[in-house]
Amino acid sequence: MTLELDTNFDPKYGEAVDLAKGVLRITAPNPSPFTFHGTNSYVVGEHRLAVIDPGPADESHLAALLRAIGGRPVSHIFVTHTHRDHSPLARPLAEATGAIVVAEGPHRPARAVNLDEMARLDASNDMEFRPDQALADLELVEGEGWALRAVLTPGHAANHAALALEGTDILFSGDHVMGWSTTVVAPPDGSMTDYMASLDKLQEREDRLYLPGHGGTIDNPAAFVRGLKAHRKMRERAILERIAQGDRTISEMVAAIYRDTDPRLFGAASLSVLAHLEDLVSKGSVATDGLPSLEGEFRPA
Repeated sequence: MTLELDTNFDPKYGEAVDLAKGVLRITAPNPSPFTFHGTNSYVVGEHRLAVIDPGPADESHLAALLRAIGGRPVSHIFVTHTHRDHSPLARPLAEATGAIVVAEGPHRPARAVNLDEMARLDASNDMEFRPDQALADLELVEGEGWALRAVLTPGHAANHAALALEGTDILFSGDHVMGWSTTVVAPPDGSMTDYMASLDKLQEREDRLYLPGHGGTIDNPAAFVRGLKAHRKMRERAILERIAQGDRTISEMVAAIYRDTDPRLFGAASLSVLAHLEDLVSKGSVATDGLPSLEGEFRPA
């Protein structure tokens, strides 16, 4: 099954885009190879509001959010996960509105962290974030005229939570599912085992519209999730084939598997291969000495 990505997206920086009744999207001006055109923040409700993923520490984006809010009260600020392009603006927005901040929890890695991984972990994650209210799986948070149910989806980050808008077919999918690109799963921050299990969890749902953390809407999420799973399985097979053909290091595998990819993304590709290898080693399909690592050597089990 071919995964069809959609890279057509107009971010309309500084503007609120009306997506559905009581749902506005405001895209932060933080484009990059990893964020596409920028981080999507969402304003939910009509009278007393919620904000989902306030975004990076950017004064212009804070001003755009406050314009979209338009003086209306905000009771809750939800954060899908604690990467620096999603959560840092939560506290300044809370101070400006008096809202409480809601998330699964503080940032944590998906597994124990090696010493050489600490710098990378600190650089990309909001380690200072602390929610006012922690979310449990399937917990319902109700506001005035809206209710959001947490659907915990670890994988991209250990504390990732999608949010289902009750009474609709809308799921705010954060970075777990995005239409413009496959999601980066980068150990120790993320886990491929968890990511695949979370895709299975979403596949059991009946949502008809995903509003992701980056890029445009996903209008046929069931088919898209099937395509994502097939893509990951294809990548897993490619890694196993490279090992069978004699590749022993992640750098060798990345050079072959990602030969048509922007070299700026090779670092993320290496971490994605490592995530697959961690999963394959845990299942006994691949062998390595010690724990899987970027510098390790891998062989058929």
